[in-house]
Amino acid sequence: MDFAVWMMMGALGALVLTRVDQARRVMLLRRVLAPYQIEKLLETLTEGYLRALGEDDAERRRAVWLVMDGHETVLSGQLQRLAQDMAGLPAADTRFSTLPLALPMASRLPLPSADFRQVVRLHAEGFATVAANGEGLSARDKAFRLSAELLLFQHSCHAFCRSRGVASARLAARHGTTHAQALAAASAATRDGLRAAGLA
Repeated sequence: MDFAVWMMMGALGALVLTRVDQARRVMLLRRVLAPYQIEKLLETLTEGYLRALGEDDAERRRAVWLVMDGHETVLSGQLQRLAQDMAGLPAADTRFSTLPLALPMASRLPLPSADFRQVVRLHAEGFATVAANGEGLSARDKAFRLSAELLLFQHSCHAFCRSRGVASARLAARHGTTHAQALAAASAATRDGLRAAGLA
């Protein structure tokens, strides 16, 4: 066989290994998320924030913010429990590459990587801190910061399942924002934590 054929076979093998690795992580995340309504709550909050911001009547706007406060509390609790569930998983199952592109078995090689258990805990703590609103942010500013926290959580989930590059492309396509913009709008603790993990 000539060199080109060997190169094609190697590339095909790498692609298969990468897909198998990604499928394993997708199934793991699906399994740990199954008992929760995190995705539904993310959607509810996003829509609720937009509704509140677009509401002209002050009383109705205040009523929407109160409902959103309740959803934030529920989501915060679910994220905390998810972090606890993740903590019980083996490190070998939760380590993932922080490189922009997916490489086969990259998390098992001496390449930049992060532990998804720690990343989930970081997001859970970041969301809880902002939701508690110790800084006394206005409802609008708190919603803006919580939205950034949620976008970054989704980005980390996609980075874990696929790659950082895919996660950033999805963030731009679905929400019209960049990862850098979401980082800038999030809390300093989340921003610093993601940078330390190699995800910023």
